Amino acid sequence: MNTKEKKVDAKKIREEVKKTYAEAISRKGLSCCSNFEENCCAIKIKAEDIGYKEDELNNLPADSDITTFGCGNPLAYSEVREGDVVLDLGPGAGLDLLIAARKVGPSGQVIGVDMTEEMISKAEKNIKSAGVKNVEVRKGLIEDLPIKSSSVDWVISNCVINLSPEKEKVFSEINRVLKPGGRMVVSDMVGENIPEWLKENKNLYSACISGVISEKEYLSGLRKAGLEKAKVSERKTYQSDDLELLIKSTPETSKDIERIAREPDIKVESIKISAYKPAL
Repeated sequence: MNTKEKKVDAKKIREEVKKTYAEAISRKGLSCCSNFEENCCAIKIKAEDIGYKEDELNNLPADSDITTFGCGNPLAYSEVREGDVVLDLGPGAGLDLLIAARKVGPSGQVIGVDMTEEMISKAEKNIKSAGVKNVEVRKGLIEDLPIKSSSVDWVISNCVINLSPEKEKVFSEINRVLKPGGRMVVSDMVGENIPEWLKENKNLYSACISGVISEKEYLSGLRKAGLEKAKVSERKTYQSDDLELLIKSTPETSKDIERIAREPDIKVESIKISAYKPAL
């Protein structure tokens, strides 16, 4: 496949993901990489089940409309401090933006970058409802961030990088925008023994399955981009019944579920992964 063909494929994947999440954000009770009506990663999963503390959720505005599409809490136990600048890749409805805003305080700044208008609109609505003044959401691609080089202390993301068809560019952009000594910490999905037919299955791309890379590739990609001390601190391995919950059983995907069930070597995990940009 030549470079031009790869660019066309990447564009098609992004358009499909954009369409999927534009539709998904209009529905409530969803979580983690979902393009389905009821379930993905878990049926009606609660934010508490993927690492959010009760006090973090209780501090949200009563009239906020937060839907999480995450697979973890990238800010859990992080060392984000008052005055820091935090960049969230694909912030969705804005849950992590609001949590980060409280951590950095009035002297800090939180920026979200999303490519989906509907997501941006929902996040901005929740930001306004929260009354925070140190948060903004910019439209853009995580492969080409509308962020100045060496300008942020932290890059966070929640189950989004796996959706990118050009992950090497994402890793490179993370390294570019981080200040020397800055840190990234993301929750994401990885996989082992993913067969080619599954990688090419567009129905399952937005379900956080088709686009995953291995943990080894993920770590290698971060290091290749110039980041150091890349490591995994948390993981959840999905069993066969969990994998079925990643996919809604409809005529469009029922055959995919059956085919996955016949491939016992497939391994999918959600992980928390961190890395640093070398200090000068």
